[in-house]
Amino acid sequence: MARADRAAAGPRVRPTPRVDVRIMPYHHSLQSSRYELKYLIDETRARAVRDYTRCHLVPDAYALHNPNHEYAVHSLYLDSPDLALCRATRHGQPNRFKLRVRFYDEDPDTPVFFEIKRRLDRVIHKRRAAVDRRALPRLLAGMRPSRSDLRRRDSGEFGVLDRFGGLCHAIGAEGRVFVSYLREAYVTPRDNSIRVTFDRQLTARRFGGALSLEAAGDVIVPRVGGVVLEVKFTDRVPRWVPNMARMFDLQRCSFAKYVVCVRKLPRPGALQWRMRRAAPAEVHT
Repeated sequence: MARADRAAAGPRVRPTPRVDVRIMPYHHSLQSSRYELKYLIDETRARAVRDYTRCHLVPDAYALHNPNHEYAVHSLYLDSPDLALCRATRHGQPNRFKLRVRFYDEDPDTPVFFEIKRRLDRVIHKRRAAVDRRALPRLLAGMRPSRSDLRRRDSGEFGVLDRFGGLCHAIGAEGRVFVSYLREAYVTPRDNSIRVTFDRQLTARRFGGALSLEAAGDVIVPRVGGVVLEVKFTDRVPRWVPNMARMFDLQRCSFAKYVVCVRKLPRPGALQWRMRRAAPAEVHT
């Protein structure tokens, strides 16, 4: 195909890689308490940083055989009618939380993960529970969970699921927005104490009442302006990370995918909440 023909055909869309959740341990190697550094970089620099990262980390095992070691991540964010959680993030409140249901495909046999992501000053605390999809309509409707809703009969995960429901009830949270992207991830070889991710192709959809991307609203592509690089670590930042930041002139920034997507998907009436356009420095984790 000639160059002019390729340009007329529009951008090529890569097939969506997936992670095989069926073989993923449901407790995962989750960084339940961690620090995060975020950067927004161009694709050329992202590839150079990835090559540097590979000297210290290995590809995430669940995407090891995927092209570019990428996999799709989808999250349904829940929020109050006035989007209180979104506003707390946007205004950079030091103590705040997010409620989301994360999934990696739409296979009815794979679990979904109810997650509470809480920030206490500089520390991120993340708890998740692996839930059977058949329980979703009842749980999203605000019904009390039962242990049979879990994929693993784990008392800790039931506590997370019960707390998730309690927080939803307290603020009247319901599904608002789907946030999706492709993630390329690298981790330390023997544990998950350091995790580096590259997120691309951010998209948003308005929640359509079911955990289904096909049933959701039109796909919207927020303007990001680069690749979202995140460095997540559980203890001290490794020495090679600041060296990497100096070598590639990485400038830390704040970037919250949920806030960016909500801004791109204004809701009618009161849910537009008159958010003025925020400068990049105002968009927080």
